[in-house]
Amino acid sequence: MLNDISRFRRFSRAVTSEVGALDTSFLGRGRPLGAARVLNAIGQGRTDVAAIRAYLALDSGLMSRLLRSLEEEKLIELTADPEDARKRRAVLTPAGEAEFSVYEQLSNERAEKLLGTHAHPQALLEAMDLIASALDRNRWSFEEVDPRSQTARYCLEEYYAELDRRFEGGFQVSLSADPDAESMMRPKGVFFVTMSDGLPVGCVGLKGTDKGYAEIKRLWVSPAARGLGLARKLMAKTEEAAREIGIKVLRLDTNKALPEAVNFYRKEGWTEIDRFNDDPYPDFFFEKIL
Repeated sequence: MLNDISRFRRFSRAVTSEVGALDTSFLGRGRPLGAARVLNAIGQGRTDVAAIRAYLALDSGLMSRLLRSLEEEKLIELTADPEDARKRRAVLTPAGEAEFSVYEQLSNERAEKLLGTHAHPQALLEAMDLIASALDRNRWSFEEVDPRSQTARYCLEEYYAELDRRFEGGFQVSLSADPDAESMMRPKGVFFVTMSDGLPVGCVGLKGTDKGYAEIKRLWVSPAARGLGLARKLMAKTEEAAREIGIKVLRLDTNKALPEAVNFYRKEGWTEIDRFNDDPYPDFFFEKIL
């Protein structure tokens, strides 16, 4: 019988083999995985060499060797940053763009093959999301975005869908006190999205009002990222932004079908108060003085 450590190590070996980490020619293109990852990062729009190194968690020596090898293949060009000569920029050459496209196609085909031959592809993807979120938790980025942006809309649709599944009688946005986008943008408020290697895994909005307080709205964390402290970090970012805007009182509401949310707010120092709005969905109301 495999114990927990043995299962973890089995998983690590399987992933190492699947991604070709030990191959001297990743996806048969004549270069190892490290060089292919650097090429991919540049192809995805990252140009600052220091940022690429941090993103891939490479030491400076290895990064220099990988860049040199790609430069010798005439796949990239290295130049000084025009705004800061101390920084270096990397861009793909036409040959590099072609190679990047080939890697994209081969990688997509590998993913499609694995998912296409699995009896439960959605369950497999959910497991992958869970693991990727856990491994990437120290590299989350918190981006302030327009709540009407595509990324924000994705988070909000996931949030609404979950409420619809969990609320007795379902959930309709049209019946809720859905905030206007402008009320969750500076100078009135903010909207944050948490990104995990390019994928959104959480969001929260700060809705400004003319009533002497602002409201926390649409706090959502992807199921794959729950239990990792993300909600607490999103709330901290929101409170920090509220102080910057000059907001002293925060309020929020939630539904009895979300007991974990109720417990979270109580543990985080929120005080339960009387109803302060006519939204038909909430059962609990909270306030926090900053």
